[in-house]
Amino acid sequence: MPDATDLLNALVLMTNYVFVPALSYGSQLALGALGVTLVFGILRFANFAHGDLMAFGTTMTILITWVLQANGITFGILPTALLALVPAIAATAIVAILIDKMVFSFYRKRRAAPVVLVIASVGVMFMLSAIVRFIMGTEDRRFTDGERFLVRALEFKKWSGLNEGLAIQTTQAITVVVTLAVVIALFLFLNRTRTGKAMRAYSDNEDLALLSGINPDRVVMVTWIIAAALATIAGALYGLDKSFKPFTYLQLLLPIFAAAIVGGIGEPVGAVVGGYIVAFSEVMLTYAYKKFATYLLPDQWAPDGLLQFLSTDYKFAISFIILVVVLLIRPTGIFRGKVL
Repeated sequence: MPDATDLLNALVLMTNYVFVPALSYGSQLALGALGVTLVFGILRFANFAHGDLMAFGTTMTILITWVLQANGITFGILPTALLALVPAIAATAIVAILIDKMVFSFYRKRRAAPVVLVIASVGVMFMLSAIVRFIMGTEDRRFTDGERFLVRALEFKKWSGLNEGLAIQTTQAITVVVTLAVVIALFLFLNRTRTGKAMRAYSDNEDLALLSGINPDRVVMVTWIIAAALATIAGALYGLDKSFKPFTYLQLLLPIFAAAIVGGIGEPVGAVVGGYIVAFSEVMLTYAYKKFATYLLPDQWAPDGLLQFLSTDYKFAISFIILVVVLLIRPTGIFRGKVL
């Protein structure tokens, strides 16, 4: 039987390499899935351009961050990008509203089938992708500054006396805190404010909402503003935590949609829950458990292999498998959202 020290080492190891990264990644997916499910629930189409809207919002955040840094403006121990978020959200919201006016409203006024809007969103996706790559290029961009670690591995080892060190990056902690604040603010907005209630009524029954005097143009505009804000925050947090590369955000579209569908497309609570389910599934199934097992098993039972279910190369394949399984077994998701 492992002693208390081995158990603590195993727990710290899992916290360091599984729990904390999955919690941070899940928070980013939750915000992305919230944007997708909000657009689907109110405007009734799957917006495939959401990943590149995240990339565009992150691009605006990076550019404004560089301007602030060039003028000697920083945020102390916190990333300067947090200061750049507000103007970046405003710029992204303006672009999202312009895209709706120029593209989606044309089909919406003609009562086009949802699949037509989906195809239009694919065109918007390629357009935004080209704009982002033209501005930022295709290489990795790192824009994190301030204090890098909230908890450092070496300091934790000295304090605890354990073999394993716990390292928590500042960006990981910021991601979780900001996500919690944004989710709470969004749910309060949707349930307590007049505009939020109008959006929910429009989502439930568009014709009845129009008869009740709800302004559809206002609902659509607010929807795009919130979706742009969620996309910018999610994209910026992901870029701070890892790095910014335009193509990565296109790949993120798969786990984001998987999260939205697992929870129930059109259900905000489901989007949040689905984000964490997908994130923990990806991290736990691609983590090598060899070292974890050595702490818990006798020496003669120590494994020779990595004890890894799947290579990290198959990370996004896990999202695809989850997506397919949910669509086959329970298309409405955990919280019984709308069917695609």
